[in-house]
Order: sequence, then structure tokens, then C-alpha cells
Amino acid sequence: MEIPDLTGGFAALLGLTFEEATADRVVIRWQVRPELHQPFGLLHGGVYCAVVETAASVGGAFWLADRGTVVGVSNQTDFLRAVRDGELTAVGTPVHRGRSQQLWQVEITDAGERLVARGQVRLQNLTRD
Repeated sequence: MEIPDLTGGFAALLGLTFEEATADRVVIRWQVRPELHQPFGLLHGGVYCAVVETAASVGGAFWLADRGTVVGVSNQTDFLRAVRDGELTAVGTPVHRGRSQQLWQVEITDAGERLVARGQVRLQNLTRD
């Protein structure tokens, strides 16, 4: 499998750093900064959703490897604690990996290891012929 560039594109705009990226676990860290806030000074919920989808998609792609690629078909993310600043860590792990779909869970914690958001992404496996 060709290793994708995990540091460019949207991940770069969000400032994501990949600490670990395998077929079984993805760990992403980033700093909350004003450009990622919603109008009331809190981290925008869309950032959580984007990080959850990124972690799941990267892990799912590593698992499917040369058999094809993955695309997200569902993203359900819950916001549990307001965050204004600091470093956050997302950890993604597979819940189910099947022939046609995968389900990944991602938990996001703050520097005090408090759970601030949690999501799951269903991926469609697009296999090559």
C-alpha cells in the first residue's frame, strides 16, 4: 500500500499531528486556536467531526490497504465538554471491520485526559476488482 501524505490538505489547515497511524489505532493531536473557534469562543463542533472522520478514514484505509479505498458514509459525533484552548488528542479504534463496511470509534480528550467529544464513523470499503 502506498502510504498517503497525512500532513497535507485539510489536516494541515486544522493543524493535526499524527502520533500513530496503523490499521488498528490512530492517534491525532492538535492545538485549539482562535481560528478554530465558533463565534462564542469555543472550539467549533465541525472540527471535532472532521478529526473523528480523519482518524477513522486513515485507520480504515490502512486496514483495507491494497484491496481498495474507503469513504465515510456516516459520522455521528457528540460534544461533551466545551473547549476554548489547549491541546486535544483523538484516539480512533475499529469496532467492526467487514467485507463491505467498517465502523470506527474515536474519543477526544483534553490535556487532563477528560473526554470532550466522542464519535463514530461508518466507512464504505470500495474494493478494487
